[in-house]
Amino acid sequence: MSRNSLQSKLAEAQGGVMLFSITPPRRATAPERVKEIAEITVGRLAGLDLDGLILYDIDDESDRNPEERPFPYLPTLDPASFHTDHLGDWDKPVVIYRCVGKYAEPDLRAWLASSAGSDDILTVLVGSSSGTKPVRTSLRRAQQLHREASPALPLGAVVISERHARHGDEHLRMLTKQERGCGFFISQVVYDLNETKNLVSDYFYACRDAGITPRPVIFTLSLCGSPKTLEFLDWLGVEVPPWLATELRESSDPLETSRRECLSIARDLRAFCTRLGMPFGFNVESVSIRKAEIEASTELAREITTLLRS
Repeated sequence: MSRNSLQSKLAEAQGGVMLFSITPPRRATAPERVKEIAEITVGRLAGLDLDGLILYDIDDESDRNPEERPFPYLPTLDPASFHTDHLGDWDKPVVIYRCVGKYAEPDLRAWLASSAGSDDILTVLVGSSSGTKPVRTSLRRAQQLHREASPALPLGAVVISERHARHGDEHLRMLTKQERGCGFFISQVVYDLNETKNLVSDYFYACRDAGITPRPVIFTLSLCGSPKTLEFLDWLGVEVPPWLATELRESSDPLETSRRECLSIARDLRAFCTRLGMPFGFNVESVSIRKAEIEASTELAREITTLLRS
């Protein structure tokens, strides 16, 4: 493993991690089209100085929010299968998300065990979208399976600043997940800078007080190219400050407005974490099927990589 590999940076709690995230194609996509999408994706990302790629595992979250979903839920290909079957030309690490509630315990254990010897796979285990949702495997049990079946597989967890704003204990959840083997955290989409800084500060000083090393937090940034996308962010529970939501709705070019704001957030978080001594990185999310948003996300990743490496 190279000292500068994604795994090494995370294991050594280094900063400067740069990731890009996508969802696999929809399950109903024709095989030849899946192959084409994979080739286009790898070609598009080849010009970026990334440490790795995230493949999301999409689950139906209608139990968490009774309001109508602005974009319909459409099942996607299994991220691990998409990686194995179609991303052979991608030569950097892949972080595979697992919404653990979807999987029976034997299946999850088998996948964890099969991934244990890989040099290019990391995973993020994600719990259920609400406390009332029936699950096949709980997050805590999934973390136990990881310890039993593949403790060497780099393990990450999701962190949500909005949850910290509501309950004030997200940093304690992070410490618990860290005790259970999590070596890095990836945030939900960040648009509220103050909530995110509050969480990072509480986590950093809680680690200091406990005498443990804080694990890297990778901040997810995502462009908002339309009022409907803004509605979807709200449906997902992403806190967009009212002034910014108004600006995005009223903007003649919301894609450019959100790009400018994402860059501003990245600069501020970079300065804040550097001042604290907090290891951090960024993840640019690209989950839209609109060409303009896909291209804008790629360009945003290029700009943030330049910021990160400077």
